[in-house]
Amino acid sequence: MKRIEPRTTYTELGSYCNILHCSVIYALKNYKTYEKYNYTLSLLRHYILENYNLNLQSDESLKEQILELKEKLNKNQFNLDKQSLNKTIKIEDLGLKDYKQTWDYQEQLFKSIIDTKIKNRRENTNLKTYNYFLFVEHPHVYTLGKSGNISNLLLNEQQLTAKGAKFYKINRGGDITYHGPGQIVGYPILDLENFFTDIHKYLRFLEEVIILTLAEYGLKANRSNGETGVWLDVGTPFARKICAMGVRASRWVTMHGFALNVNANLGYFDNIIPCGIRGKAVTSLNVELGKELIDQTEVKEKLLKHFTSLFNAELLRKTPLVK
Repeated sequence: MKRIEPRTTYTELGSYCNILHCSVIYALKNYKTYEKYNYTLSLLRHYILENYNLNLQSDESLKEQILELKEKLNKNQFNLDKQSLNKTIKIEDLGLKDYKQTWDYQEQLFKSIIDTKIKNRRENTNLKTYNYFLFVEHPHVYTLGKSGNISNLLLNEQQLTAKGAKFYKINRGGDITYHGPGQIVGYPILDLENFFTDIHKYLRFLEEVIILTLAEYGLKANRSNGETGVWLDVGTPFARKICAMGVRASRWVTMHGFALNVNANLGYFDNIIPCGIRGKAVTSLNVELGKELIDQTEVKEKLLKHFTSLFNAELLRKTPLVK
């Protein structure tokens, strides 16, 4: 289908409506970018239906497109209604699971959402997209993001094997990090178009989930400018990271997520330059509270509570939370 650029050929509509109507036509003829205009279309739905007789400047082609749009609106063939958004998130706790197996499972869920969105756009269907949130603990493993530097891994292959650890170069953002027992890893696999289309807001919300959870344990956590994750004592010589983050997003669908140190063996962080940031320490919730073990199920419940509130979501639990 020939691509049509936004046009302003209306004579009897205000300039604001000119821009909005042209955005509708642009969206109609550029279906791949349609969902960016979902809110615009929603605003115009009533207006177009109530203003059928538009006076156009001798532009029969444009008039035909408006009439085509009106017909589709009458048949409700666009995803205009808020009830088409799916804010339910399926929660699954995988327990202790191999990193590669979990990564493959993430990719499977991620692809299923992408495939549904492509089908909706190509076939003009209104299938809802699903959202998932995976909790998991991994056996000892180091992962390097797309922009990471392999020199930040301080072990060779033989040393990795001796420590019972694996290494993977993966498709998230960020540098190198460690996952292991005693760490709560959360992988939200969401269609952000069910919530909001702003990846920066998404990252800030993930950070806020961690910050609010730690506050329930009496810890004041913060973001650190230019440094990923969630930190304690930011801006002091004692700054230390308690939660690492790295995500991937495509077509507004997310994967990967956060790793919160709860009962982590911090010795494994000595084998890397965490997130490529030199001179900064790493900590764990049990260390900060001076306890041998923290109830990880309790921490997960708090994480879900704040996640649900911030994302205005509903939870559907596929499995009970693993202790």
